[in-house]
Amino acid sequence: MEAFVVRGAPTFLHSSSFLFRSPSSFSSATRRSWVSFSSLPSLSRACLRRLHRFQQGTLPSRFISYGNRNLCMALQSDASSVVEAPLKGNELFLRTMISGMEKVYLSRNPTAKAILELVRKDDGEHICYDHFAFRTFGVDGHGIDSMAKIFLYFGYKPREELRFPAKKLRALWFAPPSTGYSENGTGVDGALPRIFISELLVDQLSHESQEVIRKYIKTSDSGYEHAALASTMGCLTWEKPLYSDYQLLSRESEYAAWTLVNGYALNHVTISTHRLKSHLRKIDSFNQFIHANGFKLNSEGGILKVSPDGLLLQSSTVADTISFKFADGVTEYVACSYIEFAERLLLPEYKNIPDEEAQEFHRRDGFEVGNADKIFESTSRDQVTRKAA
Repeated sequence: MEAFVVRGAPTFLHSSSFLFRSPSSFSSATRRSWVSFSSLPSLSRACLRRLHRFQQGTLPSRFISYGNRNLCMALQSDASSVVEAPLKGNELFLRTMISGMEKVYLSRNPTAKAILELVRKDDGEHICYDHFAFRTFGVDGHGIDSMAKIFLYFGYKPREELRFPAKKLRALWFAPPSTGYSENGTGVDGALPRIFISELLVDQLSHESQEVIRKYIKTSDSGYEHAALASTMGCLTWEKPLYSDYQLLSRESEYAAWTLVNGYALNHVTISTHRLKSHLRKIDSFNQFIHANGFKLNSEGGILKVSPDGLLLQSSTVADTISFKFADGVTEYVACSYIEFAERLLLPEYKNIPDEEAQEFHRRDGFEVGNADKIFESTSRDQVTRKAA
């Protein structure tokens, strides 16, 4: 599929408990103290008003708002920068938010949870997240900007724009603040992840699909203002969809259907394999380890996705599925999320640096559209229903 780069909770969680991490318990030792919020429904307008009041009392009072034009201008002005911006705002708040997103993600994706546990058992507490990825509807404020603004506030910087014409998608990735490259800590307590946010170009879909998406966006009202909060709570900001609407979108865009039922939930997290300490640091060995433990890997374009320069190596599992009860009473299994793995090799000018001395800035940065195009397929019906080799 053609793609290029421009340089320059869901309602199915209603029966489960979501755990918010208590800020007073957050520390580098990763203590586990949580406040429980049970039976969270999709967000109604009344719920959104309450959440807005909640946000006003907890979020920093100031947001940096980037429209598409301003965001791209910022991207172009920063594209050649080699010095990351410092972290702004309260790091504890940022990490608590990211931890909440991870908690929702793990609660609904047993494959990801099991793989993380296996890696910790084999490699110890050396897991670093390369990036977190989100999907959005690029219409009426619900696109990339809706999720990006909270990260921009804390000092994340927009980098490259990627386009996927065949899938009718665009994406931006954001580099973490300079303190995010700390070598201390593990998981959400370690190096801050890059952020990868994509959006569906709704205006390019058929009239029927546009009508369906806009119908639900209308019920969300200004729900895009609460994108990050919805992600940490596992809620939709629009009404629970009808099965017939889900089917209609599935026939034209599996990305659209996925976003309709998953909303702003984490689409995937990515383990940075080169930051591991055991033999698993090499992604070929990592893939063999995953396969040997009975997990199915995305085979689109081959198990290992390699950038043209050979310096970015990626693979992923296929998405888990979960039972979803639609608004019209139909219950169906739908694709949820998956987990990805990435190895970033040393740049040519640093190729003689010993691995144990190499830092993240010595390695290939950014993303590759060819790789990402195939990784998107991890939630496709073909991959989800494919029998493991």
